[in-house]
Amino acid sequence: MYEYHTLPNGIKIILSHTPSRVTYSGVYINVGSRDEAGTDEGMAHFIEHSLFKGTEHRKAYHILNRIDGVGGELNAFTTKEETCVYASSLSEHLERCLELFADILFRSTFPLNEIEREKDVVLEEINSYNDSPSELIYDQYEELAYEGHPLAHNILGTKRNVKKFTPERLRRHMERNYTPERMVVTVSGNVKMERLVRLCEKHFGGFQNTPSIQNTRNGKPEFHIFDRHINRHTHQAHLLIGCEAPDIYHGDKTAFTLLNNILGGPAMNSRLNVSIRERYGFCYNVESQYVPFSDTGLFYIYAGVDLDAEEKARHLITDELLRMAETPLTERQLRSAQRQMIGQMAINDDFGMNEMQSIGKAYLCYEHVNTLEEMAADLLSVTPADLMRVAQERFHPDRFSTLVYGN
Repeated sequence: MYEYHTLPNGIKIILSHTPSRVTYSGVYINVGSRDEAGTDEGMAHFIEHSLFKGTEHRKAYHILNRIDGVGGELNAFTTKEETCVYASSLSEHLERCLELFADILFRSTFPLNEIEREKDVVLEEINSYNDSPSELIYDQYEELAYEGHPLAHNILGTKRNVKKFTPERLRRHMERNYTPERMVVTVSGNVKMERLVRLCEKHFGGFQNTPSIQNTRNGKPEFHIFDRHINRHTHQAHLLIGCEAPDIYHGDKTAFTLLNNILGGPAMNSRLNVSIRERYGFCYNVESQYVPFSDTGLFYIYAGVDLDAEEKARHLITDELLRMAETPLTERQLRSAQRQMIGQMAINDDFGMNEMQSIGKAYLCYEHVNTLEEMAADLLSVTPADLMRVAQERFHPDRFSTLVYGN
């Protein structure tokens, strides 16, 4: 069971009580790369880096040492729609984590010398990403799929933009977007809710929203259909096939999540893994991903295959997608798939860091978090007809978009 509370300034709090000596805590902010425009592209990610570079009370070293110095870990990440700052620590150091989160989120000063050094770090991150075709292909696919919309932007931004970021621009972006009503404090650990609320009131309660600033997130993007082959002189062909998928609020989200898991989830018995890797040995890695956003969704299948096997792999992938649309699962197959996914969810939530992050994002999106039992019941309500209908609606050959890196 989860406990909830909302501070007067709009910051939401969610707690999952566990008996562990380690507490996992974080702050989710409803701001990501799609909330940028023009020369601000890449700013959310750069701010994520720069939050650790200095505040009104601390220099960079003191920020890093605040959690690491007591054996904990401090980190952050940025997605298309969220930013998250998080930490793991012994339970007695929870206040230390919460106080630091508030300090870096509301009192960061972005010292010029630190910012200039961090630009080099981010530029090298961009270089590293560009050298990895198996990662780069995802970003280029989204650029083509959502062309003309902020969802198309690479989270890292461009080198040109990063080089022009200034402390003043970073501060303005934070003031416009990193406001209390867009934040969720999420904690998993051996903590009483009364203490957590008291600590959050102490360290977050004094910060107020700016009434004139509203969330101006852009509208739903159009999904573009394309078939592109790009010569990158790679040792293998990198293949990405995908289509539009349900958003996070869509009634088909649960069925599509199960569909994705059957096709190319993490288990070795996924249909794509059995068909392309185990049966033919065409690739080392084949997987599918379902990424639901607030107003749209993306489904894609990635495979790294031998250059000579690209066309065959492409046909095998398409065949598996069409088979889901044309042949219903038997009740036995469905129950097996449901049982497998429920087990995966339970194992994932057994690790406190995963649970802290998953409930934080869920509360940010839905203002409520389903328990594992509720999610299992929802999953078990999916029928073979549901899966077949969803597959038929999404897996039309003329709705697939394909990107290939090869020779």
